[in-house]
Amino acid sequence: MSRARVVSTPLTGVDLLLADLDGVVYAGANAIPYAVDGINRAQASCRVGYITNNASRTAESVAAHLREFGLTVTADEVVTSPQAAVVLLAGLVPAGSTILVVGGEGLTSVVEAAGFRVTRSAEDDPAAVVQGFAPSVGWADLAEAAYALHSVEGREDRPWVATNTDWTIPQARGIAPGNGTLVSAVHTAIGRLPIVAGKPETAIFTAALERFGGKKALMLGDRLDTDILGANRAGIASAHVLTGIDQAKQLLAAPAEQRPTFILDDLRQLDAPYPEIEESVARDGSREFRSGDARVRLRGPKVELRTPKASRIDIIRAGCAAVWGSGLAIYALDVDARLYSDA
Repeated sequence: MSRARVVSTPLTGVDLLLADLDGVVYAGANAIPYAVDGINRAQASCRVGYITNNASRTAESVAAHLREFGLTVTADEVVTSPQAAVVLLAGLVPAGSTILVVGGEGLTSVVEAAGFRVTRSAEDDPAAVVQGFAPSVGWADLAEAAYALHSVEGREDRPWVATNTDWTIPQARGIAPGNGTLVSAVHTAIGRLPIVAGKPETAIFTAALERFGGKKALMLGDRLDTDILGANRAGIASAHVLTGIDQAKQLLAAPAEQRPTFILDDLRQLDAPYPEIEESVARDGSREFRSGDARVRLRGPKVELRTPKASRIDIIRAGCAAVWGSGLAIYALDVDARLYSDA
């Protein structure tokens, strides 16, 4: 069988790159290796916008942080989940309404800029609750949201908008609880779910595409359940980078709606040749999937690595092609552990 034919790079034909931040560009205060160089190279051929579910900071503070790493960014090039959340609020409550805000300056500043009045107390009879992540959010804040959102006989339930529901957030010291964890606490107390503005919902993607334009966009992310699912829902291509939350095991098990177009080790590969997956069928009916120098065989329910010395990223790509091409759920397959081992 001939070697896999290199046909393009992930950036081929792309005129708009949408990059997630946490786990893609940085983790906490530190830039992720190769991320800045990779994005700067991409900026020479296409427009770059940043799209983040993190509601703890303003767009300007995010842009300033990115500039410290050596990226050329303005506040208008950062699309945040609070920006998408206030668009939803505007369709739910009258202009100028009092909104109970759970979150930090990244959320309050956007709510106020949209003409709403911010309160932190349910006793101020807010028209709605909007909730976003901030490191300072504590039990008292969550309790006020629950008090405001409890159903009262004879009163229509107040709208509840969450900027995002990411369960975790990457930090310099490791993985920490995200806004989804805090939203879940309020949900447990009141028994209903919020309207969500950020990824994987399409509101934030719609805002980004309307702001930046572009005919062919590529979403760059590290989470399958937000970045990749959201891109798929928005109808745009995606590249999953293995520098953040989801790794090989999650990729192999990804349901169809969470599967990325490209899989990258880091952003050095953003403009590198991307091998086309090749498939062949043997006489015994087994199928072999090849990416670069990696070969993975699908024989019945068994998924076997044939080339253990192949490059790690191509092993993952070929393994995903085999699992995804099987048509079976991951629990119905016997997957070679070397396909998802960290070694």
